[in-house]
This record gives sequence, structure tokens and C-alpha cells, in this order.
Amino acid sequence: MYTYTLRFVSEDVTLRLTVGVARLLTSAKMVEHRLSLSTLVFSVAFIIVVSYSAQSLALKHSSRFLGKFAATGTHFAPLQFHYETRYFQQRLDHFSFSELPTFPQRYLISTDHWVGPQRLGPIFLYCGNEGDIEWFAQNTGFVWEIAPQFGAMVVFPEHRYYGESMPFGSAKEAYKDATTLSYLTTEQALADFSVLITDLKQNFSAKDCPVVLFGGSYGGMLAAWMRLKYPHIAIGALASSAPILQFEDIVPLETFYDIVSNNFKRESFTCFNYIKQSWDEITSTGQTYNGLERLTKTFNLCQKLKSTVDLYDWLESAYSYLAMVNYPYPSDFLMTLPGHPIKEVCRRIDGVPAGTNILERIYEGVNVYYNYTGKEKCFELDDDPHGMSGWNWQACTEMVMPMSSNQDSSMFPSYEYNYTSFQEECLNDYGVKPRPKWITTEFGGHDIHATLKKFGSNIIFSNGLLDPWSGGSVLQNISESVVSLVTEEGAHHIDLRPSTQNDPHWLVEQRETEIKLIEGWISDYHQKNKAIFDM
Repeated sequence: MYTYTLRFVSEDVTLRLTVGVARLLTSAKMVEHRLSLSTLVFSVAFIIVVSYSAQSLALKHSSRFLGKFAATGTHFAPLQFHYETRYFQQRLDHFSFSELPTFPQRYLISTDHWVGPQRLGPIFLYCGNEGDIEWFAQNTGFVWEIAPQFGAMVVFPEHRYYGESMPFGSAKEAYKDATTLSYLTTEQALADFSVLITDLKQNFSAKDCPVVLFGGSYGGMLAAWMRLKYPHIAIGALASSAPILQFEDIVPLETFYDIVSNNFKRESFTCFNYIKQSWDEITSTGQTYNGLERLTKTFNLCQKLKSTVDLYDWLESAYSYLAMVNYPYPSDFLMTLPGHPIKEVCRRIDGVPAGTNILERIYEGVNVYYNYTGKEKCFELDDDPHGMSGWNWQACTEMVMPMSSNQDSSMFPSYEYNYTSFQEECLNDYGVKPRPKWITTEFGGHDIHATLKKFGSNIIFSNGLLDPWSGGSVLQNISESVVSLVTEEGAHHIDLRPSTQNDPHWLVEQRETEIKLIEGWISDYHQKNKAIFDM
């Protein structure tokens, strides 16, 4: 989850922004705004002067990954896939020769369908994301489903500093300060995966068995980067919904929130406008006498609203996640939702009786996300009940993914990204300065087409254009073996989800294409190996 904290100075109003949505707090001198999104936490502080009459809410936008839904301690539905849970003692620092303590990296492994080393059975490795690996394994049915036809071993290694894979013995110690957190980097995580798979291949006498990488969202970024950094370890990668271009100014900073907004606009322009108008309505209501109590009642909150900031975040979170999981069939990936959930949200916002005020309309719509089953009696606004994630640190060091909001093109208030403020907040929180150009230095990003055409091979970038993360990914073919599979109606790594009877034909075709490409990689690998053996 990204979390930004903004402070505003004004004589008559104090603002607080949460997760890409502006929130106003009534206070005399200072306003603290906090934006939070999925499992990343960005923190930013800056000073501005605001007058309420101007209604200009500067938004601190950040984007949402899925780590908070994969927090350790979250209740997971029983897994339908069989695997063993094992632990591997990893080096704390792969890039020094100091004798540092190791830590146990958890990984899930299944050899049920593996045809073994004699037949060069492939190994499918999913690059663990920013959360508990069991949740990602549960929601990556595609890998499990195709393993039998490939005769593949399946491995799901957990990302260091997440789930049960904690250095220093516990999350409390691992997250203690900048010194203990300094080993939480993408480079160390990729080295973990590479060392683990090399050890497994040795233990299974599978030295010549090809490895294929899979990953979705942040895991998809890791899969693509691992293929580039360790081409001798893995023969190819399927990187689904992987925003490897969401750095610096490679893509317009407004892209994420524009796509979220377009999801709603395409269903109903009136729905889009109601949401756009609602922020000012929440602000003005919150500043009236007993306004917070009225908002608490309107949105059926379990506890009295302390500030409009919390309500802003709750609503923005729903809109962003709805865009990410705007699947064409019913799902319970994040919440129990109907197929085409944004269509249902807008149907409810637009469909209430004439004369219904804007906030009551918004409440009817957001119920689709938070209470589609109708079982919730009231709503808690705590966005991350499991506490801070390691993503806070990653966002303040190397995973700097700037975002803005354009009031003209989106349904969110305007916000211009301010790196200076972001840097100051990271210094306050961790005593470190972000390195916004490090990811593009380490893995590339600028002129990605020219670079990957010369030096890359065997990578699939799959994206659905409804997914707000798609705007930061690769959306065009680069070469015959670095390809982009784009679906107009697809959402966040829908191709990696377990198959259902309700899968549309385009999704079935997309997965068939991915299977054929992976078959080609493995076939080419065997042919080259045979040629070398014959020589």
C-alpha cells in the first residue's frame, strides 16, 4: 500500500489527502492528509495555502497493489491445489561477503505432475509478491492448471520480508529501522529466487530442466526483470499486469487515475460526474455542525467518523480496486463481487429515486464493493488492519512510482506529484532518500522497445486495458519473442486467475496463446540442448 502524508497550512482550513483522494479536515492551523493504496506506503509532506472557497483539493495520488489482501493472518479460503511447504536458508546479503545471519525463506512446491529430470520436465516458478505466498498461490490457478500438460514442477517462493520469510527472526525486528530494512530490495529478492531454484535443481538432479517464470502485478515486474538479469537461470517469463514503465516520467503521471476514471465513465457519464462531485459534497458536509455524524450515518460506519480524510480514503480505495478487478464474471478475489462490478456500481448510483442526494447515491454504489453479499451490518474504515507493510520501505527507496491526478480527465481532485515533499517524508520516516532513477538504471525502462529488441527475449507482457496498471506496462510487441498480449476487456492479471466456466472466449484464446508461446520456448531450449549434445 502506498501511503502519502501531506500537511497543509491555512488560516481557516486544514486538508488531509488519502490515497489519491483529497480529504478535508476542519482545524485551525494544520492539516494532515494521508493517501493510502494497496501494500505500498509512500509518504509525502508539503506546505500549501488553501482556501475552502476555491475547492482546490490537491491530491496525493499513489497506486494500489494487492499486498494488503495477502497479509499474514488474513483468512484464506482452503487451497484447491496440493503442495508442500518448505523452507530454505537464504543469505541476508547476496552482494557482500560479510558473514551475516541467514533467514528461512518459505516456498511452496509441488512435484505431483513433474515428469522428472530424465525427461527434462520444466520447472514453473512464480515470483512471490509483496505478501503471504499462499494467497498468491491460491489466486494463480493458471500455473497449477497447465502444470500437468507440461509435466512441470511448480514452485512458489515467498518474497523476503513478507509472509513468514522474515530476516532477523520476526517482522518487528526486520522492520525496526533503516539498517535492518536495507536488505529489502528487488535485487536481493531476485537473487533469492535464483539461488533457491539453483539449489532445487541440484537437489532434484534437474540441472538441465528449463525454468519458466510467472508473476502478476509486482510479481510480474520481478518475473520480467529476472528474465533480463538472470537469462541463464530461466528461459522465459510471463509478466502479467507488470507496470515496469511506471517510473520517472516514462508514462504520463496521470495515467493510473485516468484509467480508473475511464472505467466508470464508459459505463455511465452521469455516474462518473456524481463521483466527481461527491468530494466537494463530503468536504462541505464535514465542515458543518454535526457534519461528521451525518456522514457516519449516511455511510453506515461502525464508529463515528473522525475526519473526512478517512472517508475519502475508503471511497478512493473502493474505486481503484474496482477498476483493477473489473472482471467479466463474478469473483471473490478481493471482495465478493458480481461480474462487471463497475457496471453494477453505476447502475445503483444512477438508479436511485429522483431527489436522492449525491452522498446517498455514492453509498448505494460503494456497497457493491464493500457489501455485495449484504452481510455487513456496518463498515470499519481501517484500510490495513494488519499494520504496515515492507512496501512502505520499498516505496521510499527504489520503487518510486510517481502519480498525479488531472481534474479535467479524472473523477478525482487535482494533484501534482511533488518529489521534494516525498523525499522529505521518507527522510522523516526512515532517514533515507529515495532513488527515483535506480530502477531504470538497474533494469531499464527508457527506450524499452529498442533495448529489449536488442537484448531481450522470451517475455510475455499480458495486460487488460481496464486495469489501471496497464498504462505503465508494455502494450506493443517488441520482437518475435518479446510480445505484448493486450485485451480490451481484461483487468488485473486476469489471465493468471483460475479458469471458470464463465471465462469469455477472448480470455480462453489469450491463455491458449500463452501456452503456445511457452511450449515454443521449451521446444527451442530442447532443440538447442540436443544440438549441443550432438556436437
